[in-house]
Amino acid sequence: MSDITRIETGTRMSRAVIANGFVFLAGQVGEPGSSVADQTRECLAQIEDLLAKAGTDKTRIVSAQIWMADMADFAEMNAVWDAWVPEGYAPARATGESALATPDYKVEIIVTAVL
Repeated sequence: MSDITRIETGTRMSRAVIANGFVFLAGQVGEPGSSVADQTRECLAQIEDLLAKAGTDKTRIVSAQIWMADMADFAEMNAVWDAWVPEGYAPARATGESALATPDYKVEIIVTAVL
């Protein structure tokens, strides 16, 4: 049985969990009410911070799930995402539309990385 390390654990969830060489991040959201681009930048900054705390970085992301409140904002989110992902390190990715935790959230990003 492998060790499990939890980062920024609360009553309901941990923001990141390390197990078997993988880092699983909870969904990251930006400041409610800000633009899709700003929320995406905030999500990605939080992802970088959590990955650093886990001992890895964005070049080690293997999978990303992106949930958007409105797919009409897809191009705006992608412009920020594309500028953030290092060339040659794009993870497997899926993007879908869904109601998020509050109507003020426009994007939520979930990633899995390796150590």
